Amino acid sequence: MSTSENARYIRLRVDVVLEIDGPAELTEAALARIDGDEFMPEEERVQARAAAREDAAEALAHLVEPFDLIRDVPGIEMVQASWSSEEIDYDPDALEWDLDGEDGDEEDDDQP
Repeated sequence: MSTSENARYIRLRVDVVLEIDGPAELTEAALARIDGDEFMPEEERVQARAAAREDAAEALAHLVEPFDLIRDVPGIEMVQASWSSEEIDYDPDALEWDLDGEDGDEEDDDQP
């Protein structure tokens, strides 16, 4: 069998909620990453710097690299990646933030 006959595509979704407790450090790191990106055109760099200074979510987006999540995983090749970040209202006790689906109040219907 050829590689194309065995290839499968998998979408990996990851949700991460971060608390920004050092906004100045976050902005500084983002600006350093932007300034160090040798492939970013200067016009885009100016816009990226301004966005990173104004919004912690924008700063974070410049520091996150999806490839880093799978860099050392054998047998895969990243085909496409996209990511975004946004400021949110976070309530750790709300059901919408129960990411593992276990809130302790539901019973498993498959159990006798």
